[in-house]
Order: sequence, then C-alpha cells, then structure tokens
Amino acid sequence: MGHRLTKIYTRTGDKGATGLGDGSRVPKTSLRIEAIGAADELNSTLGVLLTEPLGADFSELLTQVQHELFELGSELSIPGHVRMHAAQIKRLEQLLDHYNADLPPLKDFILPGGSRAAALCHLARTVCRRAERRVVGLASEEQLSPYCVQYLNRLSDLLFVLARVLNRRAGRADVLWQKNRVTMPGKS
Repeated sequence: MGHRLTKIYTRTGDKGATGLGDGSRVPKTSLRIEAIGAADELNSTLGVLLTEPLGADFSELLTQVQHELFELGSELSIPGHVRMHAAQIKRLEQLLDHYNADLPPLKDFILPGGSRAAALCHLARTVCRRAERRVVGLASEEQLSPYCVQYLNRLSDLLFVLARVLNRRAGRADVLWQKNRVTMPGKS
C-alpha cells in the first residue's frame, strides 16, 4: 500500500506551489497542475453521474474509467512516467462501437438534456473536453506520451454516446438543436 494520509493539511502549498509525485515542486498555476486538476474534476463529475440509477453495465464501466483517470493523473503527476497504454484506448473504442451500434444515426446536432442521467453524462463530456484541452496544452510544452490525450478524446466521445443511450433507456428522445430557433424579445 502507498502512503497513508494521516494528516490532510501539510501547509506546504500555502505559498502557491504544490508537490508532484517525483518530489519536485511546481506553481499551482502550471500547465501540469491545470491538467491534473481537470482530470480530477472529470473524475468527480463521473462520481456525481454514478449516483444516478444507470444500470450495472454503466456503473461498472464508469467506475473503471474513474480508476483509469487516477492512472492518467498519476502519469501527469510524475514527469516521464507512463501509466496509460494503447489497450485502454482500444477498450474505449470497443465500448463506443458496442453502445453506438443500436443508436439511430444523427442527422442534427443534439442539445445536452433529456433525462437527468443523460444531462449529467453530457456535463461529464464537456468536463472531459476541458481536461483534454489542458493535457494538449501541457503536451505542447512538455514531453508526454500520446495516450493521455487519446484516452480523453475517446472518453469524451464515449460519454456522448452513453448520454444518448441513457436517454433511450429512460424512454426519452435526443433533444435536437433547431437551427434558427430564436425567440425575439416580447414575442413568443
């Protein structure tokens, strides 16, 4: 077992720096900490989604993703450390193919919404896209394995598909975007 957290506060971050897994310290505003924080935010968002009645398959899938996001965070917290692998991306692609197979093809953009679970899944998707942008930003400045970006890219696609599946399971249709639907002030 790793380190045991017996004391939660350390006061070591009081001056705006934080420790990485290799013992080095960086500003809390660094691209690396922004990427780690975005992955953590995504994991927390998935935790909220998991409070919904999703079905055993989705609960197991999303819990596995939470574990993989910890692996991703581990990779980000130790420069040069690799924890993400091609097999994780391949698994997400297989899940995408599986869940997308029974969905009707999209002809229009859809709005986040429908059932509460689907809306939360869309929220997780947008947080995932932010995490992806933060990791891409870090990769533009520092050497990273390509798997972190690829994983987040596939995960956001999977979350989009899962939101659609959740709406179908709830008996709700996708909420389609209606081009040029603008309400003028004073007119309904």
